[in-house]
Amino acid sequence: MIGVLIIFLLALISGFFICRFPEMTAQHIKTEEVLSALPQTQCGQCDFPGCRPYAEAIARGKADINQCPPGGTDTIKALADMLGRQVKPLNPENGMEKEKRLALIDETLCIGCVKCIMACPTDAILGAAKLMHTVLAVECTGCELCIAPCPMDCISMQTLTG
Repeated sequence: MIGVLIIFLLALISGFFICRFPEMTAQHIKTEEVLSALPQTQCGQCDFPGCRPYAEAIARGKADINQCPPGGTDTIKALADMLGRQVKPLNPENGMEKEKRLALIDETLCIGCVKCIMACPTDAILGAAKLMHTVLAVECTGCELCIAPCPMDCISMQTLTG
């Protein structure tokens, strides 16, 4: 009996908050929809620290829909359709649209410093300190954030075809 009463009270309280703050619920749904259209590279080229903060800014009207070079024209069109906005070209201040690329580590040069592992936002690089590293192709988004911290210059980007 007490369990039923507790469940009833929780349902009543949550219903109150949903009715009282519907814009928060709508905002969350809008953010999730925008997030689903983004490429999830977590590269930061949009001037936000990842895709979720960028999606939140778009949903709040604080960021434009043309700041994602990895998503390019297709993402801009999808966001414009979703949000009822005008399609516009990619903002060149955020970068240029490129073909999908994949990081490759020259394992003969890798010293296992783990700097690339710490820089990778999607955990696409495997390895341990003082051992060679490798890239998980299915996880790599081609964001290039692993290149700059590598002291051995052993990471290159390969364009994916097909």
